[in-house]
Amino acid sequence: MANDTDSHRRISFASRLGFGASGIGTLYRDVPEAAAREVLATAYEAGLRYFDTAPLYGHGLSELRLGQYLRTVPRDSITVSTKVGRYMVPPHGEPVDYGLWASPLRLKPVFDYSYDGTMRSLEQSANRLGFPDFDLVYIHDVDRFTHGDAYEHRFDESMDGAYRALDDLRKAGHVKAIGVGVNEGDVARRFVEAGHFDAVMIAGRYTLLDHSAADDLFPAAEKAGTEIVVAGVFNSGILATGPDAGAATYDYGAPPANIIARAQRIAHVCEAHGVPLQAAAIQFPFRHKLVSAAVLGMSRPERIAQNLKWFRHPIPDAFWEEIETIG
Repeated sequence: MANDTDSHRRISFASRLGFGASGIGTLYRDVPEAAAREVLATAYEAGLRYFDTAPLYGHGLSELRLGQYLRTVPRDSITVSTKVGRYMVPPHGEPVDYGLWASPLRLKPVFDYSYDGTMRSLEQSANRLGFPDFDLVYIHDVDRFTHGDAYEHRFDESMDGAYRALDDLRKAGHVKAIGVGVNEGDVARRFVEAGHFDAVMIAGRYTLLDHSAADDLFPAAEKAGTEIVVAGVFNSGILATGPDAGAATYDYGAPPANIIARAQRIAHVCEAHGVPLQAAAIQFPFRHKLVSAAVLGMSRPERIAQNLKWFRHPIPDAFWEEIETIG
């Protein structure tokens, strides 16, 4: 898949569809070493060339596994992004909440958005990945969902610390581009207006079900020349399983009634046009000119071929016209 982003943009994504490496960090389920290598090799051979990870994913395991594989392919054939805001330390007997990670490295994450903490995080990432430089680094999870009442403090800390560190690294050529990765559109907009960010990774806020980023983030991003990378295109599950599945989730919880009703309307339009719901979910974000890439989390080889099939599925204009009437 060739890069077809606008020529004036600074980030050259090696593919518009990206591999999200949270799964190989054992998100939700254990993934053995051999299985992680297999899914990464399958992704690369299928044409995926953008790989996104973070220290949080498996408490360092995702970066470690990703680096082990990517060092076997030409560095100039791939785009790699990671994140800052946490580094890992030995717990030394302290209890550690491993959360959603089934079999992570037994390390303790420490939130730190300071200048020195950002440098420490990137040093650890470089050691795990085995790369001396980075294509794109996001400031990770500076939002209300993650920090609650401490959000304002964390925002100020990240702009005074993490942003300055990444900007210095960008100016020195050690980081090609910098961004912010959050789940809240108004928070992303605040970052875009506060600094010079090359990209925003926005999760779950520009999907078939939730267009809110188009109102609160995209106008500011367009003014600033900031690219958009979307994640969470299935809104954590409901657009992958379908709204009538008993285990359907929306933003990692039970979907509210209005979301189920909206998803059912979308599913009916899909059925009428013979379009898989998942294909519409993957392709929808690319209809906006600011969206340069979409990252999908994958930990099974068969998911690679299936997602690419949905990504390439022909969708008629009449379908999108009817979808727009839903609002």
